[in-house]
Formats: sequence, C-alpha cells, structure tokens
Amino acid sequence: MTSSSWTGMLPVEDTQLAVTDTGGPGIPVVYLNGQFATQGYWKRILADLGTEFRHITFDERARGKSGRSADYSFEAAVRDVDAVLAARGVERAVVVGWSYGAVVAAHWAARNPERTLGAVMVDGAFPHDWLDDAMEVRIRKLFKRLNLVMPLLRPTGLTPRMSAAQQAESNIELGKLSREAELGPVLDGITVQTRYVVASGTSLGSRGDEQEQIRAGLDLVTARNANIKVSAKVESNHGALLKKDFRSISAAIREVAHVGE
Repeated sequence: MTSSSWTGMLPVEDTQLAVTDTGGPGIPVVYLNGQFATQGYWKRILADLGTEFRHITFDERARGKSGRSADYSFEAAVRDVDAVLAARGVERAVVVGWSYGAVVAAHWAARNPERTLGAVMVDGAFPHDWLDDAMEVRIRKLFKRLNLVMPLLRPTGLTPRMSAAQQAESNIELGKLSREAELGPVLDGITVQTRYVVASGTSLGSRGDEQEQIRAGLDLVTARNANIKVSAKVESNHGALLKKDFRSISAAIREVAHVGE
C-alpha cells in the first residue's frame, strides 16, 4: 500500500482531529499518545525508524491542535483509532501506545487481531488495582491545583483544552480500566505479537515506589500470554523515555512489525 503524505484536520463525530501521515510504501504504524500529550512526542522515534515505516500520528480530542468534544471517554479514544485509519485507507497497522495510549492500543489490538500487525506498549497497560477512594480524592486535588497554571500553558499547546474536572475524570476512568479484573482479560485476549518497553521510577502524581508496584502487574500477564514479552526495561522515568530511550522503542516496533508481516 502506498499513500502520499498528508497533514490536516479530520472530521470525526462532533470534532476534528489533527492528523499527520508520512505516507509512502512502508509498514503502517499508528501512534497513540499519552493521556494529555500530543503527537509531537513521537518525533525522535519517527526519525529513528525512517521511511521503512509509514507513520500515522494524531492529537486526541482537545489535545494539541484537535478540537474540543462532548465526549472524552476511553471508548471515544478507541473509536478515533478506527476513524483515523479508515480515513487514511489503512487496513492493517502496528499499533504503538504510550501510557494512556498503551491501554487504548491493548483494547484495539484485542478487538482487531486481523487488523493488527503487532503492538508496542510504552510504559502503560499494566493491570493493577491502583484506584481506590483515597486515590480518587488525590487525583481530583492534583488536577484542581494544576488548573491554576493550565490557562497560562494552553496557548503553547502544552495542556489540553479540557477542564480540570474533565481531566480528573479521564484519569479516574483510566484507573477503573486498569484494574486486574478489567485489563487482565483484555491482555489475555491479545493474539498478536506484543512488546512492552518499561520505564523506571515515578510518573506525575505517583509517590515512592507506587509506579514500580503498578508495573509489577505485567509479570502475570507475560506468564499467561506467550504473545506478550518485555522488550526493554529502561532507566528513564515515565515522562522521559520517549525522549531518552527512543531507540529501545524503535527496536520493539521493528521487532513486532517484521514478525507480523
């Protein structure tokens, strides 16, 4: 499959998504961002992989250059993957997700095995019951504090055009979806080659070794599903690995892409 490069706004439901497709005859890869991140975070990986791949990136609803929506749910995020691939005429792709995007990638790969050439989860999609009532309170307090600086950062594109309450609810929904009883069966159902690149240390809002406890939930997954393996455990923390350890992520993408050909 060959397509010309394209950058533009794609109408989807009640909004528009900012999409970039490098085109070319390479293996299609669709990249799914962190919860409030933008497609620009992938630039080092795209440059490292080069023209062997056709890179499709996009900003989720109210992130980056994409428009606001009445629906910021997880299911909307999964639907947007379908909408972007359909609009770009891509039938099969490698799906790569970081953080929140890794959970989206896991669901999409489990639901669409015939369309998935392989999957790479970048420090996300760890089944662990980290959300309880106290954590919900912490999340809401965190985003309420962040709301003080968000209006100043929005013109730079560094924060989403969502309210603090909307961001908190999105994070709480992620916690519910990440529970062992919810995410475990999704990962067990993945039948394509899947690789994890796992960070070290903390992430925004975590304390002490909380993040490492969450990552430990992957051990049971890899023991149950032979399709899922850890490709690399890197030194960078959750927020830095796309910048500092992009070569490890590129290597995982190459591995699953060529297995899935």
